[in-house]
Formats: sequence, structure tokens, C-alpha cells
Amino acid sequence: MEITISQIALHVKGQIPGDGQKCITGAAPFETAKDCDITFAVSNKFLKRLHETQAGAILVPFNFTGEDDRVIRVKNPQAAFSLVVRIFCPPIPSWSGISPAAYMGQDIHIGKDVVIAPFVVIQNHVSLGDRVTLHPHVVLGDHVSIGDDVEIFPNVTILNGSQIGNRVTIHAGTVIGCDGFGYTPDDGVYHKIFHTGIVQIDDDVEVGAGNTIDRATYGKTWIKNGVKTDNLVHIAHNVTVGENTLLVAQVGISGSTNIGRQCILAGQVGVSGHLTIGDRVTIGPQSGIAGSISDDSIVTGSPEMPHKLFLKTSRIIARLPEMKKKLGEMEKRLNEIETTMNQNN
Repeated sequence: MEITISQIALHVKGQIPGDGQKCITGAAPFETAKDCDITFAVSNKFLKRLHETQAGAILVPFNFTGEDDRVIRVKNPQAAFSLVVRIFCPPIPSWSGISPAAYMGQDIHIGKDVVIAPFVVIQNHVSLGDRVTLHPHVVLGDHVSIGDDVEIFPNVTILNGSQIGNRVTIHAGTVIGCDGFGYTPDDGVYHKIFHTGIVQIDDDVEVGAGNTIDRATYGKTWIKNGVKTDNLVHIAHNVTVGENTLLVAQVGISGSTNIGRQCILAGQVGVSGHLTIGDRVTIGPQSGIAGSISDDSIVTGSPEMPHKLFLKTSRIIARLPEMKKKLGEMEKRLNEIETTMNQNN
């Protein structure tokens, strides 16, 4: 496939210095791009080295002041590069139409251009919007609702009553709408709490592989617009995750916790239940969150503390053996001084 630089600039809303008639046939990393490829440069580390890449076109920020006939100035070079990659590597459908090997229950509403692969199970009273793709071994429980432009990869299970919005992607092996971990003790025996709530996932959400998102005990577990989760994330019953929040691999959020908007929870963060995490909070990797956190905070550690304080304490921990040795030497010297003073008296 060939496309001119001017056509690419139009597609990514960019600005070019020349006529843009040169043809580009692919996208490649900065170091390996050839004359027929497009690449991108964001940081000064790469912007200072444009002469080193052989790329035929380079996506750079609008504020780039250097001179290079190959540049396309855009708002966000990395995001623009992702759009360009889709031009050269469009997704190839693995399936088409509705397979006769799929199981279809009663009272199912199916929109336009829906793809249902072999061995999909759709139970009763399910609604599928337009351009939904269900890969093999997807299971949809009763009363599940799915919006438009949704892709659900193999072995995903979405259980009764779950609601999925528009432009949602759910990767392989995820389970949505299973019971939460709720039990009540009675005379040394734990009795299961019946969960009657649902999971609601809003628009433009991407859920990674192997996630588990529990249904609410009552009401709903709510994943709001634009949330992105990595693989192996667990979200417990009645949790709310605010708009455009990122949950990195192996994050675990306990029940009835509210996560704010535009937060970042790094890998292996664990959050206790019934907490409120404010908007635009960043939590460092392997942190254990035991208390609520206010807006715009950056915390790390277990239990959590301000990130700058965590860095200071981490440096001190590395020096503890040396400090212990010095304290021992000081204690020995003080004992010697005390002994000498007692002898003189």
C-alpha cells in the first residue's frame, strides 16, 4: 500500500513544510525505519537525532523548530503514529457472519454487521448492537446488553445482566459479572451473600486479558468511559472506576472503593475496601493502599505515603546496616567514656 505524506498529514491533522508528494509504504521504529517508512519522535533525545533516521517521514510535535523536509508536525506524535500504523496494518477479520455452530437463546436482538464465531453461547434476552464481533467460546448470560462497535475476544464470559457500552474491547479470558467475594460468619461458618447487582462498563473502555470484574452485591460495579485495564486486573463488587483511569497489570481493588478520574494505578497495587481515591491520583507499583487519597496526590509504598517521602525512606533503608554499625561503635565508645568517668570518681 502506498500513501503520500500529504494524505498522511490530512489523516492525522498535521502540517508539512513541502508539497508532500513523496509516497510512504510502511511504518517503523526510529532506528530501523527506511526511506519508504514513516516514524515518530517525541522527546528531545530523538528530536536532536533526526539526521540519524533514514525514515521518509517523521511525525514531530507542533513546537518542533528544527528544519527537516520530512517532518509532519502534529499535536501528539505517538498517537498520530498509532493512527498511521492502522492504515498500513488494518485488522483482518477472522470470521464473518453468524456461525451455525453458535448457540443462540431466545429473544435475542442482533444489530447490523454482527460477527458471531463458532462455539459462541448467547443465552436469553440478549441485545447486541451494530458491528459487534464475538470470537469463539464467548459466553453471554441472560439479559446482557452490548453496544455498537464492540469486540470480545475468545473465552470471555459476561454473566447475567451485565451492560457493555459502545466501542469496548474485552480481551481473552476475562470474566465480567461473577459473584463478588462476600460471606457472612455465623457460629464459625461462613455463609455466602447473594449478589443481585450488575456490572456496567461505559463507552471506549478496553479490558485486558484475564481480568475479573465482579457484579455488585446490590446496585452496580461501574467502569466509566475511557478506562483502560492491563492484564490480570481484579475489580471487586460495587467498585467505581472513574473516567480515563489506567489500571496496570495485577492491580487489585477491594469492594465498594471509588477510584477517581484520570488516575494511574501501577503494577501490583492493592487497594483496600470502602476507600475513596481522588481524581488524577498516581499510585506507584506494589503499593498497598489502606486509606483514602485526596485529588492530585502521588503516593507509593505499603502503607502508602507521599512519593517524595517514599524515595527518602527508601534511601535510608539501604543505609540501615551501615547506620547500625556506626550506632554500635558510638554505643561502645560511650560505654568506655562512662566507665572511665566512673573510675575517676
